[in-house]
Amino acid sequence: MNIKSLLAKPFASVVHRQIKKEQLTAVADQQSIINQLVKSAKGTQFGKDHHFDQITDYASFKNAVPIRDYEGFREYIDQIKKGTQNVLWKGLPLYLAKTSGTTSGIKYIPISKDSIGNHISGARNAILTYMSGSGNTDFAGGKMIFLSGSPELERVGGIPTGRLSGIVNHHIPQYLRGNQLPSFETNCIEEWETKLDKIVDETLGKDLTLIGGIPPWMQMYFDRIVERTGKPVIASFPNLQVLVQGGVNFEPYKAKLWETIGKNIDTIELFPASEGFFAFQDDRNESGLLLNTNSGIFYEFIPIAEVHLENPTRLSLGEVKLGEQYALIINSNAGLWGYSIGDIVKFVSTAPYRIIVAGRVKHFISAFGEHVIGEEVEKAMLKVANAMQASVVEFTVAPYIQQGQGQSYHEWLIEFEKAPADMDLFAQQLNENMCLQNVYYQDLIDGKILAPLRISVLQKNAFIDYMRSKGKLGGQNKVPRLSNDRVIADDLIQYISH
Repeated sequence: MNIKSLLAKPFASVVHRQIKKEQLTAVADQQSIINQLVKSAKGTQFGKDHHFDQITDYASFKNAVPIRDYEGFREYIDQIKKGTQNVLWKGLPLYLAKTSGTTSGIKYIPISKDSIGNHISGARNAILTYMSGSGNTDFAGGKMIFLSGSPELERVGGIPTGRLSGIVNHHIPQYLRGNQLPSFETNCIEEWETKLDKIVDETLGKDLTLIGGIPPWMQMYFDRIVERTGKPVIASFPNLQVLVQGGVNFEPYKAKLWETIGKNIDTIELFPASEGFFAFQDDRNESGLLLNTNSGIFYEFIPIAEVHLENPTRLSLGEVKLGEQYALIINSNAGLWGYSIGDIVKFVSTAPYRIIVAGRVKHFISAFGEHVIGEEVEKAMLKVANAMQASVVEFTVAPYIQQGQGQSYHEWLIEFEKAPADMDLFAQQLNENMCLQNVYYQDLIDGKILAPLRISVLQKNAFIDYMRSKGKLGGQNKVPRLSNDRVIADDLIQYISH
């Protein structure tokens, strides 16, 4: 055992105990945070506009601060981009995290000197709790690779600006710099496939013990290793022990990843975003991710049935119920107020507060009133693929609205690693599973308003080719699992296997 592994043990134990302690005071910590946030921002432009000096409790806060998405903050963000101080939070942001939006185009999310610690300590605590819970610290002495965006930053209004993963790269502790792969120069390469080949060059022959990133891009890296060596990944990296992942549901990717690696390895799941680091897997024996309740973010929760209402019910942490789906709203020490991040969460525990991410608010299908969400299509696909011994690379679902005669239906566009022996039976079982999960979908099927779903099989590398065509290959980009329109589906039609 090397010195870093030895030193990690007591540090991990201390941090784990502190996190356990904070689980007991989560609701009280949340109340303290909202009080402090309002007090600190009274003098900002946003605080003045929303009469923060008159806010006395959570009820008056809700009356003063409406729910907004990014578009609702655009005027404030535009001021910040011009270099104006004291707009959403004290002074100027330390950084602007640049992220691609859908309806909003490029988004610029402020990160303050007060909030940067949330992003850094969140990932650190996830790894340390894993160390403490598993007793495994050996990997700390090996090489660690994080598939991230470029750490090169531009300046907007005098503020360093770039991808969140690139910003965080600048805050990796010095003692880990010697363990980090790839090199800074390689990380700066913008073109994903060029960067990927360079990462393979730099990592082969190294003692890789941990890898982190979004599952589909880790899979691409592993595939390149196999192509280069002709052997499973574990043959090149016999000490690979830990996979750190987040951003998408891991389950649909897991079987293929383990097959490519050549063995199962431990995983740590994170829930990061440009707006904050919200949750992480703190216990390998429990489902769900521990909500980060004492790190400068006050959370609110809107019941999913009310998410599109003008004045929805807004709940604080102490008011949530198990098993209910909520749109996640944050208020943060980066100056985001009543901000809808677009994610749907569900509590699987309230002692402590653990969540799963059930989908995206804007990623649903309700073209016929069914309101199908990501969690439902992913569960159906996983169950049926496992039962029929099929392997799926990637998929997305979209409505097909029949313009002439015939019934409308949901189209599932699927790229298989291993196709099922009976595609018709596969489609039938998918449809039955969706009916079991979503009563509105079942009613539409039973009422002959919708025909059973149809599958369009896509050719090899269809999703990679699609992302390449959109300039979104690699990094933090991912294809939505479902859409309420056919923008993505119509682009993918050209990749249908004939």
